[in-house]
Amino acid sequence: MKNTALTDIHISLGAKMVPFAGYNMPVQYEGINAEHLTVRTGVGVFDVSHMGEFILKGEKALDLIQKVTSNDASKLVDGKVQYSCLPNETGGIVDDLLVYRIDEKTYMLVVNASNTEKDWNWISKYNNYGVEMKDISDRTSLLAVQGPKATEVLQKLTETDLSSMEYYSFKKGTFAGIENVLISATGYTGAGGFEIYVDNAHAQHIWDAIFMAGTDAGIKPIGLGARDTLRLEMGFCLYGNDIDDTTSPLEAGLGWITKFTKDFVNSDKLAEQKKNGVERKLVGFEMIERGIPRHDYEIVDAEGNTIGKVTSGTQSPSLQKAVGMGYVKTAFSTPGTEVFIKIRNASVKACVVKLPFYKA
Repeated sequence: MKNTALTDIHISLGAKMVPFAGYNMPVQYEGINAEHLTVRTGVGVFDVSHMGEFILKGEKALDLIQKVTSNDASKLVDGKVQYSCLPNETGGIVDDLLVYRIDEKTYMLVVNASNTEKDWNWISKYNNYGVEMKDISDRTSLLAVQGPKATEVLQKLTETDLSSMEYYSFKKGTFAGIENVLISATGYTGAGGFEIYVDNAHAQHIWDAIFMAGTDAGIKPIGLGARDTLRLEMGFCLYGNDIDDTTSPLEAGLGWITKFTKDFVNSDKLAEQKKNGVERKLVGFEMIERGIPRHDYEIVDAEGNTIGKVTSGTQSPSLQKAVGMGYVKTAFSTPGTEVFIKIRNASVKACVVKLPFYKA
């Protein structure tokens, strides 16, 4: 079990620690609901240093990225970030990821913790371009400072104008006295905020500085439990639940990051799927009757016929209602459609809704 540079701090704060993607990670401190609402209304800090980071460098770095990712990375300029995925050869998804353009010949890819080795091997397999690849995951710490008060807290620690940074952009600068810190206007919560990439050696200093700056704002540490409920309220996919090696990006509603203006892994078959339509779609649904949907619960129609499966579900702390996501036959994917979730052998009524569930 790996530790992050901040594991001892989490333990000292009384966090409940759990194994996650090979790391010893904090799942909660004071409780998921309280932490969730802290991020929605104030500011909270996640240690997400378990995520993987690769540097791709060279004359043909973009060519390699264009080959292995579904989105069009040629649209990136220096200081911009792009959400994308790695399609596999059979129509599914190896992983979803972020692509950072550092400069014309240098990119950073940020991948899911559980897929770091898998992704590295997959990208390496297609590296016929002489691109220099470097895995910096084990030496990089990542803090996600999220919530409507994140900007005012972090601005105290840097001269970089955070309020002028557009969503999905980044800058490198001095932060809390540490040089060359990457500050990214990204996150997985829908609550606004930034992600801070820093060398492990400076992680505790950065953590302490952020909490000192956020004292008046009521800043709190947040665990992975609230990260999951926050992302689900926004309808953001979680790899291993909502997308995986068997789900196509078109089925998952990720057609907007699947650009057929270029040749990428399995692009021909995915283009054919787009032309012919998909048999199932990932949808969001709200429970009409009492019950909480859980991963792998069956979704059925009014006659009890199986039409799909739940991929994620929870009791939404913001909305005070149970919500979920799942794949259903395309005929049942229109918002307003009545479906039923099998909970302890009972068919519990739900309704397909347009994502996101939570609108700020």
